[in-house]
Amino acid sequence: MSRRPSSLPRRPCVAVRIGKITVGGDTPIVVQSMTNTDTADVKATVAQVAALAQAGSELVRITVNTEDAAAAVPVIREQLAARGMSVPLIGDFHFNGHRLLSKYPACAEALDKYRINPGNVGRGKKKDEQFATIVEIACRHDKPVRIGVNWGSLDQALAARLMDDNARLPAPQSADAVMHEAMILSALESARRAEEIGLGHDRIILSVKMSGVQDLIAVYRKLAVRCDYPLHLGLTEAGMGSKGIVASTAALAVLLQEGVGDTIRISLTPEPGGDRTQEVLVAQEILQAMGLRSFTPQVTACPGCGRTSSDYFQHLAQNIQAYLRQQMPIWRERYPGVEALKVAVMGCVVNGPGESKQAHIGISLPGTGEIPVAPVYVDGEKTVTLKGDGIAAEFQQLVADYVVRHYTPHSNPPLEEMKS
Repeated sequence: MSRRPSSLPRRPCVAVRIGKITVGGDTPIVVQSMTNTDTADVKATVAQVAALAQAGSELVRITVNTEDAAAAVPVIREQLAARGMSVPLIGDFHFNGHRLLSKYPACAEALDKYRINPGNVGRGKKKDEQFATIVEIACRHDKPVRIGVNWGSLDQALAARLMDDNARLPAPQSADAVMHEAMILSALESARRAEEIGLGHDRIILSVKMSGVQDLIAVYRKLAVRCDYPLHLGLTEAGMGSKGIVASTAALAVLLQEGVGDTIRISLTPEPGGDRTQEVLVAQEILQAMGLRSFTPQVTACPGCGRTSSDYFQHLAQNIQAYLRQQMPIWRERYPGVEALKVAVMGCVVNGPGESKQAHIGISLPGTGEIPVAPVYVDGEKTVTLKGDGIAAEFQQLVADYVVRHYTPHSNPPLEEMKS
């Protein structure tokens, strides 16, 4: 796994162990996802957890909201283990987590982390008691806890108290500023209470999720300088399609660039019948585009213009990207470092040769009116010119051959040395 580039700032924080995954400290930023199955449906939940993990989710959160769901958790864990999958499972608790964890100790043990929302863990005197019950169970089973504050379910008593205090000030702050502070205080006061109960400082992760990009950036910036807990980032209720992807990217990219954030989730609303793993791929793309992690070889491709009346290069780029993703489960095990491979598929002579030379392996297809040949560049040098109907298959084979030659352990010097 790649590390953050040294040129980026780094927010110091403690490291929290979740199963076999470490969040925080100097470890790479972790990708998280969440199922949308009924957890009581063991078969469907196991299938979706497996799909998310295979797509690259390093932590998977599941809803635990009923007795049937709680009873299903250890069965889900067992069936995943039977598939050879040890992805950490996070239990998402709201309203009745104290009862479910108390009544189903096997569920408490099978989960790798608990998520508590301070805004709905209880009301009045019951809030402290029910919060304490969950934390005590976490201590008993040595499980970390994410204290996840959410804009849509903020502790209304706390918000009202801060609003009243603010109204009495000679120069009151804006309502948004007060709400931001309420989010932060809810997280910090809950964390302090958890430590008083006995939960270790290195067993706590915080989040303060909001649905507005500027709100999210503002509240995390403030929280980041007031604690050293690892922070989980995510724009809550991000939305569907391009809206959700763009909004999440806009918010998280700013924070990640500033060194804020240790685990991320992209909360996309899937299309009806859509693939849940899209949120994992988007999270990976954000981290990889920023140079923070490498997950899969990247394909550089031009957008096309009047010089590229044929859509051949678009199909080739799409097919090569799909081929690389398809091969990654095998390549990741056999060829360490292959996730950093850069491939270029370009559509004309304007930028084609230049981009192809900058990639590890690239092809420059002919544009409108150009000679119908496609030069291939390997590590900056032109090696072969392809022509005819077999260009796509031949180039794919050249990519596969490159991977074998340059990423087989101990067969060649590191790629960085070869490029220097």
